[in-house]
Amino acid sequence: MLFEQIQEAVAFIRQQTDFQPNYGIILGTGLGNLANEIEVAATIPYKDIPHFPVSTVQSHKGQLVFGYLAEKPIVAMSGRFHYYEGYSMKQVTFPVRVLKFLGIQHLFISNAAGSTSPHIFGGDLVFVKDHVNLHAENPLRGENDERLGPRFPDMLKTYDRTLNARALQIAEKNGIRAHEGVYVGLQGPNLETPAEYVFLHRIGGDVVGMSTIPEVLVARHSGLPVFVASVVSNQSYPPEVIKEVSLEDVIAVVEKAEPKLTLIVKELLKEL
Repeated sequence: MLFEQIQEAVAFIRQQTDFQPNYGIILGTGLGNLANEIEVAATIPYKDIPHFPVSTVQSHKGQLVFGYLAEKPIVAMSGRFHYYEGYSMKQVTFPVRVLKFLGIQHLFISNAAGSTSPHIFGGDLVFVKDHVNLHAENPLRGENDERLGPRFPDMLKTYDRTLNARALQIAEKNGIRAHEGVYVGLQGPNLETPAEYVFLHRIGGDVVGMSTIPEVLVARHSGLPVFVASVVSNQSYPPEVIKEVSLEDVIAVVEKAEPKLTLIVKELLKEL
């Protein structure tokens, strides 16, 4: 059933455009303006694509954008989906399946995240090297279709550490504060309590968010190399630095840091 739904979505997209992307980009909270850097060839609203969810979160535009970024053919998801919106994990990750069958060879994912490290501050970038999955559901749960990937995908080399190293070099060259770190995923939508931030720090987390890991699991299942960048919206460890945070606060910090991430993604694409 899932395989057939993917094929229906891909067939519809192919009817709208014959553009062939080599790279996929998922634009997270507050990062939609990166789409303005794309030399657009075609745009397709999610609501028109068979079986696609529709993003309900402020700042997520809800469309596929095909075109060129750094002269490379890409498809960007301007807006993503979250488990907390009420979707199943299979719905949340359905677009990644579609991007795979559209022919992308590499997936770039961005997100906004809170810091659980005393050394990582609001506005910093974190290139994810590993994750801790605390989501309630796994998108790979249920009957496995070997046409999509193996029953038990190995997670040892999930994140592209070579691209991380290059991203760190680009950041240093341009005076951008950046780190490698571990991303912890929770289902949300509430932000974490002070005790939870302490817990996340103690289990090795550097940043925490409510997305990304489901998409990474499906990308890994699909055999797609992954580069993930978090834009830190606020610092939440140690406990004495925690402040109340609204979505507007998060978006304001992330939008200010967005040009840094845009620069790094464009430089990475140039080298691929």
